[in-house]
Amino acid sequence: MNQTLIPPVRRAFAALAISCALVAGLAPAASATAAPAPAPAPVSAEAGKKKVKLDASLSKKRVKVNEKVTLKGTLQAAENADGTDSLEAIIVQQLQGSVWVNIADTTCRPNSTFSLKLSFSLSAVITLRAYHPETTLYASAYTSSNLTLRVG
Repeated sequence: MNQTLIPPVRRAFAALAISCALVAGLAPAASATAAPAPAPAPVSAEAGKKKVKLDASLSKKRVKVNEKVTLKGTLQAAENADGTDSLEAIIVQQLQGSVWVNIADTTCRPNSTFSLKLSFSLSAVITLRAYHPETTLYASAYTSSNLTLRVG
């Protein structure tokens, strides 16, 4: 008899996929019997946040493995919320598959600049963006275009 053996890695992925499908199928039923969904957040809280614009660029488009590249940018706000001059988080994210993954962070004040030095240990074409998470004062924002870096 000629029997094809399935490699253990494929069996593990198949089992994981089946488990996820079963859990996903059961999750809506379980949540339907749970407590009622919370009421949506009031719109007025969202409307009170100031909008910001985030711009960033890379010092080089191509670097060698482990070579440092500088990501510089600005966080622009139409006006400082309530006259405060708070430090705002800036997160550098890398596109991995179809998910944005945080790889570095810094802070900067509204209407100011930021700078980060990055290096990568593998040869690859890397897609990056800068992201400002929502705070109590400002809405979230990310760079309008992705930054592409060739490492190799």
